[in-house]
Amino acid sequence: MKQTFPVVGMACSSCQAHVEKTLRALDGVTSATVSLSSRHAVVDYDPALVMPQRMKEALNAIGFDLIIEEKHRVEELERGEYRQLLRQMLVAWVLAALVMALSMGWINVGGRDAANQLSLVLALVSMTVCGRSFYIKAAKQACHRLLSMDTLVALSTTIAFVFSAVNTFWGDGLWGVGTWHTYFDATVMIIAFVLTGRVLEQRARRATAGSLRRLMSLAPKTARLVRDDQINDVPIATITPGDMLEVRAGEKIPVDGAVVQAESFMTADAAYIDESMLTGEPSPVAKRRSDQVLAGTILRQGKLLMRARRTGEQTAVAQMINQVRQAQDSKAPVQRVADRMAAVFVPTVLALAVLTFFLWFLIGGTERLAEAILSAVTVMVVACPCAMGLATPTALMVGIGRAAEKNMLVRDAAALENIRNIDALVIDKTGTLTIPNQQVDFTKADSLPIEVRESLKPHAAEAMKRLRDMGIEVYLMSGDRDEAVAHWAQLTGIVHWQSGVKPDDKEALVRQLQQEGHRVAMVGDGVNDSAAIALADVGIAMAKGADVAIDVAQLTLMGDDLRRLPEAVHLSRHTVSMIHQNLFWAFIYNVLAIPVAAGALRLFGINFQLTPMWASALMACSSLSVVLNSLRLRNMKV
Repeated sequence: MKQTFPVVGMACSSCQAHVEKTLRALDGVTSATVSLSSRHAVVDYDPALVMPQRMKEALNAIGFDLIIEEKHRVEELERGEYRQLLRQMLVAWVLAALVMALSMGWINVGGRDAANQLSLVLALVSMTVCGRSFYIKAAKQACHRLLSMDTLVALSTTIAFVFSAVNTFWGDGLWGVGTWHTYFDATVMIIAFVLTGRVLEQRARRATAGSLRRLMSLAPKTARLVRDDQINDVPIATITPGDMLEVRAGEKIPVDGAVVQAESFMTADAAYIDESMLTGEPSPVAKRRSDQVLAGTILRQGKLLMRARRTGEQTAVAQMINQVRQAQDSKAPVQRVADRMAAVFVPTVLALAVLTFFLWFLIGGTERLAEAILSAVTVMVVACPCAMGLATPTALMVGIGRAAEKNMLVRDAAALENIRNIDALVIDKTGTLTIPNQQVDFTKADSLPIEVRESLKPHAAEAMKRLRDMGIEVYLMSGDRDEAVAHWAQLTGIVHWQSGVKPDDKEALVRQLQQEGHRVAMVGDGVNDSAAIALADVGIAMAKGADVAIDVAQLTLMGDDLRRLPEAVHLSRHTVSMIHQNLFWAFIYNVLAIPVAAGALRLFGINFQLTPMWASALMACSSLSVVLNSLRLRNMKV
């Protein structure tokens, strides 16, 4: 079975890799995919061999936690984690300010020795109260031969603290050197800046999840239950299939169900429901007896009685939320490159830090010992791989959320990445490009005009023109007769069309275009389209179509507005461009910052040394910049 679990304690791409590796190593786990941006793990496992409790214990052993309790506790836990981080950050800054004041001589406590000893105590408080999670997780991971950002933070602050503590009591004249300095300010400032970065990341990450929260807000919290001539407001969780519910104008439909009785001032047998949040259709839809209604849609006019059919996780809006969450937690192909880099990044940084120390020590001996230690510490701090780990998933999370807002459900991150590359689109006619006229007698349909039997979907011609302007050639395929297909092709400006086709013909066209070197998307709504949808590089289904078509598609359009097709391509291009920007700047940051942190500029006569304090500030800023850059997708015009 496949299940999604929140994961607590991840801070970088190395953490994500460790969680994935640990889960996959368990007997009975078929696959595990972990998202750093959403802090979720999607695990496919055999309950007969492994249970969630065993997964939780395995992650606890390396410093992380898997939340296996009820879902309603997850948001509370995340809020609690954020509040704890905020408190730790504030305390860390108070302690950092005091240590900085002591080191700069702004507070007179009776001489240099007294100032150093008080700074030692304050730094120890900061490490044990504010930064204890770094050391606990680093120690747990070390026991399993794992390295992460927590390793870099724990090592760098511990080295700076121990070096300063030794100098506080035995520094004068040690190894023949007369004057020594302490660097407790570096220890406390690293902790303060890293915590600040995590607080800001969490706030920004919550903003990236805004689309999902808006979807979740569609589901109402209470329902009006009709039982034994009594009407009572009850929690949604208490509703069961078969219950009779009353909905009044302006209220949300509480669960999926069927209309039993409807009325409005416009007609005695229908009420009008706004389904735009699920389908994108702007006009309210008339609902009569036996019609289906969906949770989260709004009754605009009239009143209705309905019988509940699907509740809780089975409702359409809940399934949408689950699909969006799973898509946001999935990985795009470009993410796998970042994951491979992250797997070797921390060990490489540690090796560079050790190399930096020995080079400076060999150059200057004990006279350069302090500089050698600080340079090594700075390298470890400035190279924490947070930005690299956040570069891809944050952009994907925002992009998939934007797609959901535009009534496009993306199955996984790979689909969002691939849509940008299509240069040919095969589209079905009936039900996809056109809407059949339900009032027509189907026995006489063949004798009626090519515009009476069906009508063009709204904005279809505009959508086809946009696709052509984007360099995407459109192919219309239909089993209808020549004059019908030719008519609709002419109205939409489609040059390539074929009539009288069978399901095999659609599949053959997709394969032919692929063999010619094209990246092909297939858009359809019926069982006869499903094979071609599955074969295409990007399969697109209409939400009102057959289940099998939706099941094999990578993208589902919730309404009849075909302008969503070019919008999906635009969104894909914007999102992937954002990912490339994030990866570039995260990589360049490390390429430039590590040599500067190691003191390379001094080899060229530039007397500049990046300190651990400013290194931690730069590290926090780099991570935040990646998240903020991704958030630009929320306001970008699609």
